[in-house]
Amino acid sequence: MMHSQITAANDTRTAALSAFEWSVVAVARNDSLASLREPGRLSIALGSLFGGSRRSPRLADGRLEALRRIAVLAWHRGFAIANTELKAFLAAGFSMDQYELLQRSIGAARLSRGEGVAA
Repeated sequence: MMHSQITAANDTRTAALSAFEWSVVAVARNDSLASLREPGRLSIALGSLFGGSRRSPRLADGRLEALRRIAVLAWHRGFAIANTELKAFLAAGFSMDQYELLQRSIGAARLSRGEGVAA
């Protein structure tokens, strides 16, 4: 009995995101799926040659970038996320409870806006 109470307390703790992390999720709403692709050599060369005016939405912090990536995918695809992306999210230190919290929050936001999930 005591073990289940400890587990429940830990689940509550792990299912939270900080205010800053929620801001990353909110900003990711405006990022396209293309922002998840690595820039190709030609793109890098042209950017350095002509001074790329587009800001990369990628975050320097690996943990926050994993959060941004999973949020972009959730905004655009809902739960249809590749296992490799979910594994990277978990490897960055997030939990499944946090993933489910993020998905529920994004799903509710999409519903309130009358948005569907792009296939």
